[in-house]
Amino acid sequence: MSEAPKEHAPRPEPSAVSAPASAATPAAKVTGTGGTGGTGGTGGTGEAAEAAETGESAPRPPSPRRPSPRTASQHQQPYPVPHIGERPPTYGPEPTTLPVAEPDGLAALAPDTVIEGAQYGPATLRAVSARGDSGRYRGEPRRDSLLVTRFGEGEEGLLLAVLAAPGRGRPQSAAAAAEACRQLAAAIGRSRPELAADLRTGARDRLRYGLQRLTARAAAPLRAGEPSAGPAAAVDSGAAAPAGPAAPHTAGSLHCLLLSLDPEATHRAAFGTGPGGLYLLRSGHWIDAYGARLLHHPDGSQPVPPPSVAPPRPFRFRLVPATPGDILLLCSPGLAEPIAEEPAVARFLSSHWAHPHPPGTVDFLRQVQVRAKGYTDDRTAAALWTE
Repeated sequence: MSEAPKEHAPRPEPSAVSAPASAATPAAKVTGTGGTGGTGGTGGTGEAAEAAETGESAPRPPSPRRPSPRTASQHQQPYPVPHIGERPPTYGPEPTTLPVAEPDGLAALAPDTVIEGAQYGPATLRAVSARGDSGRYRGEPRRDSLLVTRFGEGEEGLLLAVLAAPGRGRPQSAAAAAEACRQLAAAIGRSRPELAADLRTGARDRLRYGLQRLTARAAAPLRAGEPSAGPAAAVDSGAAAPAGPAAPHTAGSLHCLLLSLDPEATHRAAFGTGPGGLYLLRSGHWIDAYGARLLHHPDGSQPVPPPSVAPPRPFRFRLVPATPGDILLLCSPGLAEPIAEEPAVARFLSSHWAHPHPPGTVDFLRQVQVRAKGYTDDRTAAALWTE
């Protein structure tokens, strides 16, 4: 009589054979804790023990419940925000505190992150503006502003990405940066026929003078509250910026990446005023396009600096040929500084952008957010791939 149950008993599961009997009790307790009934966790354990004593087949243990999304998010990060160095920076990589809002000022709220993208012929645009680690922790709003739009159709069309950031320590708010972006984009839209024709022919001087005038007028909201109008006058006249207490990193910035939608157009224009960076990634080499100098070698090492580096002009302009394989990156100071000062950041971006096709918009956001200690400002960038 004792052999009949053994003959018809099912083969035990491999996990049940390898696990000792004492290990089943804690597992059942964890599952029972997450169950709906108080007897569900202990009853299963008693049945298993009774079956083991009588020689009968033990019932299958209940499948473990999945942890709650909140618990899983605390321990699992399938796509963590990358960082350079042995340890991540002090601030966390995700938003922590929201900015304080007023009932009558809800129209001025800005989202934590903005992502844009477009593709026209061989040109692919990726753009993003994200609140910095410091602002996310302290509950400060994103001050950088990004505006991506298109004017016109077909060969007469223009695609532009405008970036603006108030100066550090200045009283301007994010609304001033957003207004500067709108004013510059509107001025370009009103001058679309002339600008489109100049981009098709590569009329460098005409583009420089026309865009300088438009930028000087649009940057007025960023200059509100400055102690003097000296820098503004320098932008309008094209003269060198006067040396004074207003350091370049405390001034507001307004930059634009402009290209024609005509496939036969041979150049793209980048221009602006204030701090920020225009970088060209070509064959693994990072080039400071505004400064016309090599920034990083493909291995991440920095070239020998020249004996003297001239300070940046109040208005910067560069007409860049549309060369297949090039990546043109226009960025606010929050990203321009770590790229120029941390070779590991530049090497990280070049390694991810070495693929034959541009990244998706979400991947581009994650890559631009590569973290480095000491760089916690907002980051705004517009990158153009030419295939």
